[in-house]
Amino acid sequence: MTDTKSAIAVIGGTGNQGSGLAMRWARAGHDIIIGSRDASRATQVATEIIAMAPAGSKWGNVRGADNFSAATECQIAVLAVPYSNQIDTITPIAGALKGKLLIDVTAPLVPPKVGTVQLPEGGSAVVAVQKMLGEEVTVVAAFQNIAAQHLADLDHKIDCDVLVCSNKKSAREIVIDLAKDAGMTGWHAGPLANAAAAEAMTSVLISINRAHKIPGSGIRITGTPAESKG
Repeated sequence: MTDTKSAIAVIGGTGNQGSGLAMRWARAGHDIIIGSRDASRATQVATEIIAMAPAGSKWGNVRGADNFSAATECQIAVLAVPYSNQIDTITPIAGALKGKLLIDVTAPLVPPKVGTVQLPEGGSAVVAVQKMLGEEVTVVAAFQNIAAQHLADLDHKIDCDVLVCSNKKSAREIVIDLAKDAGMTGWHAGPLANAAAAEAMTSVLISINRAHKIPGSGIRITGTPAESKG
C-alpha cells in the first residue's frame, strides 16, 4: 500500500469498471472523486461506495462531481469509459488535466464483434489520447485486462496481473503502486506504444471467456524478478 495517498478522479466512475477501481482505492485510503457527465448520478454512486465501508474502517473520502470538476480537483485522473465515448469524454476536460497523470483503461472494443481485435488507426486508443493531450499530460495505460466483476467483489482475490505502459518510468511506478493498493500486481510493460498489446488482449480474453465459459479470464506474468541492488 502506498504511503502517500492521492486524490483520484475516476472519470466514468459510475460504470462497472470505474466504480470497482474507485471502491478498491477508497478502501486503501485514497480520496476518490467519482466523475460523470451527470453530477447527481456521480454523487449517488459515491454514496453507495461510502455505504460499503465497514464501521470504523479508514477508507478515504468519496464524493461525486461532474467530469470537469473532478478532473480539476484531482491529482491523478482515471479514464474508465467505453471506447466509443473516449474522445468525447476527454476533450472537454483536457485543460483540467494539464500537469497531471492520466490513467487510461480504454480497450478499443467495437460491438458487436468485441471478441475480435479491432485496433484503431494509429494502433492504440491510449496513444491517440496522449497525442491529443500533448506532453503536458502524462498518460499511462493500465487495467485493460481486468474484468469488472473481479473489481466489484472486495472479498475476492483478483488472480490477474496488470500491464502498465507509459513513456515515463516514474509514472509507471505510481500506477504499479496503485495496482497493489487495489489488490493486484502491476508490471512495467514498456512505453505507451506497447499499450496496443494490452488493448488487443482484451478481445482475446473475451473470446477465451466465451469459448471456455470463464467469468473473467485474465493474464499472469511468470518468472521471478531479480532483486534490485539499489
